[in-house]
Amino acid sequence: MAALLLFAVSSPAMAAGDVPQASAEEDGPVAASVLVEKAARRLTLFDESGVPLRVYTGIALGGAPVGAKRFEGDRRTPEGRYVIDWGNPGSAYHLSLHISYPDSDDVARARSAGRSAGGLIFIHGQPNGYGMTRIKGDWTDGCIALSNEEIEEIWGLVADGTPIEIRP
Repeated sequence: MAALLLFAVSSPAMAAGDVPQASAEEDGPVAASVLVEKAARRLTLFDESGVPLRVYTGIALGGAPVGAKRFEGDRRTPEGRYVIDWGNPGSAYHLSLHISYPDSDDVARARSAGRSAGGLIFIHGQPNGYGMTRIKGDWTDGCIALSNEEIEEIWGLVADGTPIEIRP
């Protein structure tokens, strides 16, 4: 069996600015899919049998959270089926996992309105330098934000290529 390349989860005592290091993991839970339920403010990681591995509540969304993302700058979080396609340990937020938005339908819908669909939608932690507390409310430009401790755990459980569904 081939080893999966995952990112090791660090302890909650990780110093500010430290980044979990990549490592090969063969044991332990690995998320087979991610579900985001916007109205419930919930993100759930599932194993390959569809059993929840972890549930995170109180997630923050775009500043205009109701409705699917239509175009760049609308401050909405996308809705639909995408893929976690890469991680950025050096982002402006404490770790970030890129969501493959926009797909061809998203691009076509935005173009029909004479707009760009935008992009750079991530699951991420708090802004670097903000500290360990969580910003209250929906504050992102369309991303999904969690606490730094939560994104560290997710970082260690979600590999590139993991499907994500974002529901209203």
